[in-house]
Amino acid sequence: MAAAAAPKSNAPHIPVLLRPLIAAVAPVQGVWLDGTLGAGGYARALLDAGADQVIGVDRDPLAHDMAQGWGAEYGDRLRLVLGNFAQMDDYATDLDGVVLDLGVSSMQLDLAERGFSFMKDGPLDMRMSQEGPSAADLVNTAEESDLADILYLYGEERASRRIARAIVKARTEVPIETTLHLAGLIERCLPRSKPGQAHAATRSFQAIRIAVNDEYGALIAGLEAAERALKEGGQLAVVTFHSIEDRIVKRFLTARSGGGGTGSRHAPEITREEPQFTLKSRKAIGPDDEELAVNPRARSARLRVATRTDAPAGQSERSALGVPMLKGAK
Repeated sequence: MAAAAAPKSNAPHIPVLLRPLIAAVAPVQGVWLDGTLGAGGYARALLDAGADQVIGVDRDPLAHDMAQGWGAEYGDRLRLVLGNFAQMDDYATDLDGVVLDLGVSSMQLDLAERGFSFMKDGPLDMRMSQEGPSAADLVNTAEESDLADILYLYGEERASRRIARAIVKARTEVPIETTLHLAGLIERCLPRSKPGQAHAATRSFQAIRIAVNDEYGALIAGLEAAERALKEGGQLAVVTFHSIEDRIVKRFLTARSGGGGTGSRHAPEITREEPQFTLKSRKAIGPDDEELAVNPRARSARLRVATRTDAPAGQSERSALGVPMLKGAK
């Protein structure tokens, strides 16, 4: 599939929580990896703040097409990698920092042909890499029970069974191939949204996008890969946009910083590993009023930052990190 054309806009795509992130990891120096390059906001900020080099990683070819323009001014200080940050073992080691900005970017939402937005009509795609099964493939072939589980576990959609039933019924008459077709089905299953409330399809589109791109699997693999790639004193900064993502990151960093359970008085004390990270703060950083005034999208964003120790990398159990598990998943 050919890469979509870059959005034609003079307005820069400013990533959320940019100011607090750069402040939290200062002084910026050495080699950093931006695992979700997007329009390059974090990468440029890191380079401008003093990074010797930034490895910009994104599985979306559009991000790399855009970087050919803005990246020229940085020369070989910017190194581009087309791929998933979960595989950073293949191209990065001994890093001074890793930044991950999770979820879908505004530039992807802006392009109707990418199929991420329920506000614009386009093909029901949602593939970040523009490869593999699409959202249309998922909604037109998955079992009703699997669809319901995806909507509930990945989108926290309480009407998941009702929506899944409507999808399966509708696709027997005509395939569901566009974003507005799916959004309309979902809207008819739910009460009309009140002014100020999120669109009725928000949770379902989030859930389907996460499933199509295996975002939770990539997140766990990426956190573990960052742990292996960071040198002692290296910093990990992760920006999340919804509660499930933030819970996964919080539990990972809590466990890796020695904050796991200690057992009970009825059981032997748990032997703890040396912590792999120290937390900059136990509380996540959110947007301030100034940022919310210019970017309402930032209202749900949360930033967590931790510093790598010299302890060997550990292993993670998905269930212990609060990762929603579909039936049959390993």
